[in-house]
Amino acid sequence: MIIGLTGRNGSGKGEIVNTLKVTGFEAHSLSDILREELVRLGQPITRDNLIAIGNELRRQQGPGILAEKTLQKLSSDKNYVIDSIRNPAEVAVLKRRPDFRLLHVVASEKVRFERIKKRGRENDPQTLDQFRKLEKIEFEGKDETSQQLGKTAELADLEIENNETLPALQEGLKKIVQDLSATIARPSWDTYFMEIAKVVSLRSNCIKRKVAALLIKDKRIISTGYNGTPRGVTNCNEGGCPRCNNLTQSGTQLEDCYCSHAEENAITQSAYHGVTIKGATLYTTFSPCLLCAKMIINSGLVEVVFNHDYPLGETPMRLLQGAGVRVRQL
Repeated sequence: MIIGLTGRNGSGKGEIVNTLKVTGFEAHSLSDILREELVRLGQPITRDNLIAIGNELRRQQGPGILAEKTLQKLSSDKNYVIDSIRNPAEVAVLKRRPDFRLLHVVASEKVRFERIKKRGRENDPQTLDQFRKLEKIEFEGKDETSQQLGKTAELADLEIENNETLPALQEGLKKIVQDLSATIARPSWDTYFMEIAKVVSLRSNCIKRKVAALLIKDKRIISTGYNGTPRGVTNCNEGGCPRCNNLTQSGTQLEDCYCSHAEENAITQSAYHGVTIKGATLYTTFSPCLLCAKMIINSGLVEVVFNHDYPLGETPMRLLQGAGVRVRQL
């Protein structure tokens, strides 16, 4: 999951980042992009400079640019916490990820001002009046390229109050993470197996088309296959198949192709290793050709799930369905 944080100065976003970091979340801040830019320009990293360079980058490259640059650093297999989200366009960019949730951290003005004074940063406001003036600028920004904490907070999925102790904040955060975890959808079994098949296809050595197939039984992969020249024959991408290397028109001279199909390889690999495939489901990135359809039927496979239509796939589809093999396109 990706938990984004927004909130006024002194609300306690940093404590949430620290709490999540020790539980395994990887921390990022949109302000990191600004710090990197200030270092590149040789300017001191101050609050005023961070605000100024942030507004400048948004004007030059769009209001969501900090989020765009941060998203490039994230993978799909980790938990993240992202701080310093201050503009609605940044939220819109981050919400491209279905596992992103925005958390609004709130605390009273009195509590926040006391925290600001206690931390004693050089550029923090020293009086309540200065504190309020700065907050008004950040909260009510009119320019779409500036900080707009008010409009950003309106987009929050959740809110957490932080007026009490750190343990109280951590307890509330624990409940939020538990609840969020239940809302982050996992891939369906269909998607899970098809995405694996797409990765398997990258092993293909065929220069015409990369295809892969998986054989699944009881939600377990029992065999994989990708298209390419047979075992012991020079790889297609190294000149092993004359038809493919001559860039022959698709759908012609198939009888001259040396490459075995992905479905064919998945089935024959099972035979090679003595694994029974009767009753299994085949996931393939392309619908089967006629030869593979006949192998699927005679191997006792009960279902075919495919992603893309094979150009010559109408007859194989009719044959599979006529033989009682279930066929679905994903």
